[in-house]
Amino acid sequence: MKNTKKRIIHVGLMVVLLGLGVAGFLALTASKPQLKRTKPPTPMPMVRVSQIKTGPQSVTVRGEGTVRPLREIQLVPQVNGKVVFASPVLVDGGEFKKGDTLLRIDPLDYQLAVTLALARVKDSESRLRVAEEEAAAAKEEWRLLYKDKGVADEDPPALVAKEPQLAAAKAKLAADRADLQKARLNLERTELKAPFNGRVSEESVDIGQYVSSAKPLATLFSTEAAEIVVPFDDESLFWFHVPGFTPGSGAGSTVKVLARIAGRELTWSGEVVRAEGKLDGRTRMVQVVVRVQKPYARKPPLAAGLFAAVEIQGRTLENAAVIPRAALRDNNTVWVVDDTGQLVFRRVDVARQGTHQAILRSGLKDGEMVVTSGLKVVTDGMKVRIMPPNKDSKS
Repeated sequence: MKNTKKRIIHVGLMVVLLGLGVAGFLALTASKPQLKRTKPPTPMPMVRVSQIKTGPQSVTVRGEGTVRPLREIQLVPQVNGKVVFASPVLVDGGEFKKGDTLLRIDPLDYQLAVTLALARVKDSESRLRVAEEEAAAAKEEWRLLYKDKGVADEDPPALVAKEPQLAAAKAKLAADRADLQKARLNLERTELKAPFNGRVSEESVDIGQYVSSAKPLATLFSTEAAEIVVPFDDESLFWFHVPGFTPGSGAGSTVKVLARIAGRELTWSGEVVRAEGKLDGRTRMVQVVVRVQKPYARKPPLAAGLFAAVEIQGRTLENAAVIPRAALRDNNTVWVVDDTGQLVFRRVDVARQGTHQAILRSGLKDGEMVVTSGLKVVTDGMKVRIMPPNKDSKS
């Protein structure tokens, strides 16, 4: 009985102690201050910017085209015969000077033709002298015969004066002299000389080969100048001068020609000389011709067939601004960061835009900052932070 009472007392004490512990824990929990959940501030987006500098800006118009020689002809013999001499430079890529003998055809037949023609001329000259003497004798005989009849001072009839024979002798001499001139010309034509300084391409002749007149043997092109035909749209032509095509007089606009040869980027100076006669029927573009003097003066040369880029120095705009092409948004809008860090949408007047830059007539002031990077979400008036310049970009 006593043991039962002791157990009841122990259980009671444990319940009381457990209750006191729970009450104390609840009291401590209730007295602890509650932490408020606050929403973190939204970070302002960072943007890259470019600072505007206004002033005179020269418009550069860029294009591309293929280099071609100023003059290109085919080497064509004017007489037939066997080739007895071919110049060592008469090979693909061979270089020659004006007046150089490039090819010689066997002249023997043509030398004989000159000799025969010369002999015929001598014979005709002799026959003409005889005819002239006979005509003079006939006239003198007429004068003596009709001296007492009062008609001695008159000219005798044509047949009496042997005028038909004299005319025939003169005509024969003229024809023989023409034949001699032609024979000499054919003899000269057995030597084919270079008409200008240049180079050879597409050669197809050798010593011993029989060649026919009017059959091309090689292609020759001049090295005194090269031309590049560059297509431009109508809007581009406003910015530079094309002699004979755009308003104004004087020489055409200056040009910088660039081409990559043998792993090197090389440049030449040139000028716009003309526009070709008609527009391209498919593209409606104007073919502008740029000329470069002495393209072979240095090595490597601005060779025919190269693909070249041109930069034409165009008109100058006063108080204009140049911005990166990435800064120009839709509808000719730019994003300007003002002094308070707000983004301001602004329309600008675009004069010309290229692949990397755009030239503005108006819309921006000197020193203003335009955004060149993109934003996923952008609104007029939003706050932004300017990204510091990348130090590594200077290298």
